[in-house]
Amino acid sequence: MTIKSLDHVSVVDDDLAAAIAFFTGLGMTIEGEMPVEGPWVDRVNGLESVQVDIVMMRTPDGHGRLELTKFRNPRLVEIEPAIAATNTLGLQSVIFTVESVDDTVARLRANGAELVGEVAQYEDKYRLCYMRGPAGIIVALAEELF
Repeated sequence: MTIKSLDHVSVVDDDLAAAIAFFTGLGMTIEGEMPVEGPWVDRVNGLESVQVDIVMMRTPDGHGRLELTKFRNPRLVEIEPAIAATNTLGLQSVIFTVESVDDTVARLRANGAELVGEVAQYEDKYRLCYMRGPAGIIVALAEELF
């Protein structure tokens, strides 16, 4: 059996408004919003009395989706350090192909995002960078040069 598709990536954040503004600045749109709770959510998460707010966002091409999740219960578990470096174990970034890295960086900075390093070019193929947004999430931006 093989994977049929990648359905979506989930990001837990305590400030949904800031996360929505960040991903809207990337060009994503809200697909839907809803509170989620109940026994099935508890079983899936391995936690008790889960209450979350979910916002589903979609990329402009309609193929990529991102789930923004805010836990109302139980309370969030903070990681140490709160702002992890790019070499921290685990899933570190989601990469988006953009029309212009410079324009996208400017839009995201207007919403409080910061460059992790700097914009760099890989051969004659891509201009790339990492941006840190709400809750320390890192997104990679790639501009195709071919």
